[in-house]
Amino acid sequence: MSLSINRRQLLISSGIATLGALAFSACGTAASGNDKTITIIATESAPYQEPTKIAQKILKEKGWDLQATYVTDIVQPNLEVSQGTYDANFFQHGAYLQQFKRDKGLDLVPLFYEYTSPAGVWSQKYSSLDALPQGARIAIPVDTSNNGRALALLAQHGLLTLTEGKPVTHLSQQDILENPKDLQFVEVDQQSLSKTLPDADAGFLFVRLASEIGLEPQAALAFETTEDALPYICLVAARPDFVGTEKAQALQDAFHSDEVRQWYKDYIGGVLDTPWDRDIKADFASWDVDA
Repeated sequence: MSLSINRRQLLISSGIATLGALAFSACGTAASGNDKTITIIATESAPYQEPTKIAQKILKEKGWDLQATYVTDIVQPNLEVSQGTYDANFFQHGAYLQQFKRDKGLDLVPLFYEYTSPAGVWSQKYSSLDALPQGARIAIPVDTSNNGRALALLAQHGLLTLTEGKPVTHLSQQDILENPKDLQFVEVDQQSLSKTLPDADAGFLFVRLASEIGLEPQAALAFETTEDALPYICLVAARPDFVGTEKAQALQDAFHSDEVRQWYKDYIGGVLDTPWDRDIKADFASWDVDA
């Protein structure tokens, strides 16, 4: 992913110093301290935060202490885990993880899948893609892994012609060969897409962001299928030395519990699936051409 991202502050009121204090005093470093303590940094959003809270309760009953820090930043969590401040993070999909670690030279791996993250195109002004006017302004994510995803969905519906044979995770505006409606793309931080939608003619949003402003999947002008969104399944990531440990297994068992599955079934009408039986290594091999 190109990291020309409009970064948010990790913790608005207390800053990076407080995050460091949390990591090294309240939580302890990931590599030291209580053997029954697991540390995780996760997105401050319901599909991440609520399952983490459920996992905390389950782990506590089994003698573990899952200590979580919630943030809105999409850059720091991978850096923090890579540096050993936390054992794992829960905020991203596979395509973002792979692009980020290549761009930053980090050694991180997907630990396990948690939920699918379909996306679509919504508009508060038009009822169909055909109704979009000439020169319509479309808000799309600025980061590479999601930028091409938006373009590919529009291409599937005939609004664009793109370079053939190029993986969706590598597509960009440079791959637009035909644009009959002369669509104008406004690239913004992925977490800000729902806020910019009113100022655009349409926008590409993750389903959870759309739900936060009252937009349902059924109202989307275009919506991804499960196979379209394969690189975008949200997951828990960690360093390679965490894989296969007792802590890693305990964490996965808690996040893959019946209680967590039920929470996802009850959220936004169950649109976020739990693909826990999928082979994460085989999936990555199918779309990550640089693996």
